[in-house]
Amino acid sequence: MTTREALRQLVDELPESELDTAKRLLERLRTAGTDPVLHAFMNAPEDDEPLTPEELAAIEEGEAEAARGELVPWEEVKARLFRDS
Repeated sequence: MTTREALRQLVDELPESELDTAKRLLERLRTAGTDPVLHAFMNAPEDDEPLTPEELAAIEEGEAEAARGELVPWEEVKARLFRDS
């Protein structure tokens, strides 16, 4: 199966509620080639700097919150991320 065929299959298997999100993400990928800033961002190397003590503390705090069940539902995360799209 080619990559294109695999992508089509993934799209076909998505629930209706996720199609708009998938469309926006694919459109962003498509336009990355024409937007030099977006292209640079999407092709930037992974950050390999060591984490600061503050960053480590923030990660630990987030993990503790998750362990306590203090999570944000996925639907709310999507609403926040794509509210201005």
